[in-house]
Amino acid sequence: MEYEIFIRLGTFVSLFVLFAVIEAKAPRRPRTQPRQTRWFTNLSIIVIDTLTLRLVNILLPLLAVGAALDAAAQGWGLFNMINLPIWVEVVAAMIILDLAIWAQHVIFHKVPVLWRLHRVHHADRDFDVTTALRFHPVEIAVSMIIKIGVVYLIGAPALGVILFEVVLNGSAMFNHANMRLPLWLDRWLRVVVVTPDMHRVHHSVHRNETDSNYGFCLSIWDRMFRTYTDQPRDGHDDMVIGLQWQNDNPSKLGWSLLLPFRRK
Repeated sequence: MEYEIFIRLGTFVSLFVLFAVIEAKAPRRPRTQPRQTRWFTNLSIIVIDTLTLRLVNILLPLLAVGAALDAAAQGWGLFNMINLPIWVEVVAAMIILDLAIWAQHVIFHKVPVLWRLHRVHHADRDFDVTTALRFHPVEIAVSMIIKIGVVYLIGAPALGVILFEVVLNGSAMFNHANMRLPLWLDRWLRVVVVTPDMHRVHHSVHRNETDSNYGFCLSIWDRMFRTYTDQPRDGHDDMVIGLQWQNDNPSKLGWSLLLPFRRK
């Protein structure tokens, strides 16, 4: 759609700056590694991811929004076969896509070859707004292909896909932010959405905690499928974030990009 890129980019930059400022003013935890090296690596990865999606767009001309427009033109997918008010289709599509992202996240943890890709995200020894951007480009490409398939399957309206992408990016930056929410606010917010304290548990070195709290936006899926962990066993101040082996390599760009192909 004509203004999609401006809406998504404007929202992304605004929220990134907002959360980065809050982290600087009221951090939840002290940093383990220097911000400069980590941020260079994590922000470089998002640039590479963007270029990867441009390449995917050449090989597979229709990305998520394009797939939604094509599905509507062809009459493919659930919502193109039934007559519902557009607002119902938009909301339903966003909820279904969020469930699909949750399920995809579980699969990337459970399938060894996919975990090798996804552990680039988990290798980060700190947890802040840039961690939300730290995904291996191959994982980004695979995720987009899965998303396109879901869009075709349900016939998601283009507006629903755009809004979902905006909400997904915003909620990912929010729940990865190293910011301190009042405990009462965190308790009420996580009834509906994934909060930083809730998602931080997912980045624990303890595998049983890593294999929980998979949600990116809505918290209901982890509760529904019994993958919810309320608090880390070591507490938020003392918990160790990252993979079970710890060194400074995750802050290096080349090492991070080659991690899926290493034996360790």
